[in-house]
Amino acid sequence: MKTYFVTGAAGFIGSNFVRQLLQEEPNVRIVAYDALTYAGNLENLADCLEHERLQFVRGDICDAQAVRAALADGVDVVVNFAAESHVDRSILGCKDFIRTNIEGTQVLLDESRARGVGLYVQISTDEVYGSLGPTGLFTEQTPLQPRSPYSASKAGADMLVLAYQHTYGMPALITRCSNNYGPYQFPEKLIPLFITNLIEGKKVPVYGDGMNVRDWIHVSDHCRGIRAAIDKGRPGEVYNFGGNNEQNNLAITRLLLDALGKDESSIQFVQDRLGHDRRYAIDATKAQRELGWRPLVDFKDGLAATVRWYRENENWWRRIKTGEYLEYYEKQYGAVC
Repeated sequence: MKTYFVTGAAGFIGSNFVRQLLQEEPNVRIVAYDALTYAGNLENLADCLEHERLQFVRGDICDAQAVRAALADGVDVVVNFAAESHVDRSILGCKDFIRTNIEGTQVLLDESRARGVGLYVQISTDEVYGSLGPTGLFTEQTPLQPRSPYSASKAGADMLVLAYQHTYGMPALITRCSNNYGPYQFPEKLIPLFITNLIEGKKVPVYGDGMNVRDWIHVSDHCRGIRAAIDKGRPGEVYNFGGNNEQNNLAITRLLLDALGKDESSIQFVQDRLGHDRRYAIDATKAQRELGWRPLVDFKDGLAATVRWYRENENWWRRIKTGEYLEYYEKQYGAVC
C-alpha cells in the first residue's frame, strides 16, 4: 500500500485532495499533516477522520523534529499544500509567508531526502509568473516574475525544489494552478466571501473596476491533475493546470448575484489592492499531452454546485466567520498557531 504524506491537509485544496484519494484510490494510506492555523480547519476533514486509511497529525512544516516523526514509518509520496496563501495578508506583512512557504519547504525537502521519499510534489500557483497583458498564456517556460510578497515566497520555494532536484537528484516536481473554487474554501477568498456575504444580506467588495481576469478551475479538477502528475509526471518538471475559463471579477460577481437572487445594489466597489495583477491565464497543453489530464467540470455547473454547497453548509462557514471554530481548537489542541 502506497503511503502519502499530505501537508496542509485541513486546508481547502488539501482536504479535497485527501477526500478524493480516499474515495478513488483504495490502495493508498494517508498521513494528513496540518498546523491548524486560521485557514486549516479540521472540520474540512470531518467525514474522513475515522477512515481506517487516514492518520491525522497536527504539526508545523517548519518543525523539523515533528516532520521527521511524522515520516518515521515510511512515506512514498510527499504532497506539500501547506502555505500562507492570501495575497492581502501578505501585503500587510509577509514574515509568516517567508517562514511557512520558504523555510517550511526547506524542512520538508531535507526530511524527505533524508528518509528516501520516492516523490516530492510542490503545489504552487500561477501567480509566480506575474501578470499578463490582454493576450497570451502562462506556460511552464514563462519566466517567473512574482509581484506580491505571497507570490515571491512561492516562487522562492519553487526554485528551492528545483535546486534540490538538480543538486541532489531528488525526485521532485512542481504543479502550478489557476484560481480554484469549490467546497470547503476559506471564506476570505472571492467566491466563498461573496456567496456568504450575499446569504447574510451584506454587500460584496469588488476591487477597482472589477476587470481583473483570472482562469477559474474547480478544485476537483485540480486534485485530479495533481494525481496525474504523481502517476505520470517526470521529476524535475513543472506542470500547469487551468480551467480554460477566463472570467473577470465583475462577471463572477454578477453570476453570483443572479444565483442568489440579488441585484447590483449589493456591489460595493472598493480601492484596488496594491500591485493587483491584471490578468492570469494558463496554458495546460503540457499536462494534457504528457499526463492525459483535462478539466471536466463546466464552470456554470461547478459554480452552481458551489453556491448550493455553501447554502447547505451554513454552520461550517458561520463558525469560521465568527471565529468560533478557533475556540474549539484551543480547547482541543491548545493555542492556535
